[in-house]
Amino acid sequence: MGEQPIFSTRAHVFQIDPNTKKNWVPTSKHAVTVSYFFDCTRSVYRIISLDGSKAIINSTITPNMTFTKTSQKFGQWADSRANTVYGLGFSSESQLAKFAEKFAEFKEAARLAKEKSQEKMELSSTPSQQESIPGDLLSPLSPDSINGTEPERVTPDTPQHIEARAEPSHKTLPPSHSSSSMNKHWEAELEALKGNNAKLTAALLESSANVKQWKQQLGAYQEEAERLHKRVTELECVSGQTTVIKSQKTELNQTIEELEAALKAKEEELERLKEEVESANGFQFKKESLSLKLQDTESRNQALEARLSELEQRLEGQQQEREAFRDSLRSLLELLDGKIFELTELRDTLGKLLESS
Repeated sequence: MGEQPIFSTRAHVFQIDPNTKKNWVPTSKHAVTVSYFFDCTRSVYRIISLDGSKAIINSTITPNMTFTKTSQKFGQWADSRANTVYGLGFSSESQLAKFAEKFAEFKEAARLAKEKSQEKMELSSTPSQQESIPGDLLSPLSPDSINGTEPERVTPDTPQHIEARAEPSHKTLPPSHSSSSMNKHWEAELEALKGNNAKLTAALLESSANVKQWKQQLGAYQEEAERLHKRVTELECVSGQTTVIKSQKTELNQTIEELEAALKAKEEELERLKEEVESANGFQFKKESLSLKLQDTESRNQALEARLSELEQRLEGQQQEREAFRDSLRSLLELLDGKIFELTELRDTLGKLLESS
């Protein structure tokens, strides 16, 4: 490919509404790259911008184009070939000035390239016509055909050859008179052909001059038509600038409101995140305190379990002691019962003794 980028910048791209010719329609949702390209094979400059894989600007710079600054950060130009008006919104005034400077530079380069191409076309077309057409007209007057060195090119049925062949057979005229009459005849024919050739050459030159003049007039008419079309487009754009500014202001207000709403949402989200962080810190503190309490409870539980095991051991010892004490009480009761039985028998014996006495 012979096209190379020579300057690039970033801007928001707009196109004039084809229905109203007043309102701007954005063709890109965000700032995109806008580049100047030069095609060395055709010597043309183009402005190209892509949004993804879609070409939103494809404008060939012509000498009749004009880039107009409508505000500090907005500029536009009309493209008659694309039948639209392009608008660019820049983030700074310096970017707009640089783009306008490059536009004027490449416009002048396009004008010079167009003039050079027209000169080359005129130089290449005019001599070729003059060389081809007069050459064909002069071909019957070539020296060989006049001097008779190429008899095969002369038609054998011409009256001159019939008369020349008939004269020697009849011998009506002497040879000197015959040759002089033929020379006069050929000279008269040569003069007639020269006159016709001169007339045709003059007519050809006049027609070439007329064609060149008509081309110049056609080019002037085309330039005038393009200038009038550009002027009409500029007037339509100027008449719609108020509406454009209002629409831009409305769009900017909407953008500001959207940004404010987004900022408010971000602030609310930040506050919510802060509260979540604080609550997370509180949960962490509670977790640490609960961990400490759990450790204390576990230590107390271990102490209680040790004490419980100790009490169980003591209770078991006391139970064993109680069982031993019961056993001892049983043995004492049994001994007491034996003693009581013996005392009863002794009482009965004494009672019997008293009764017997």
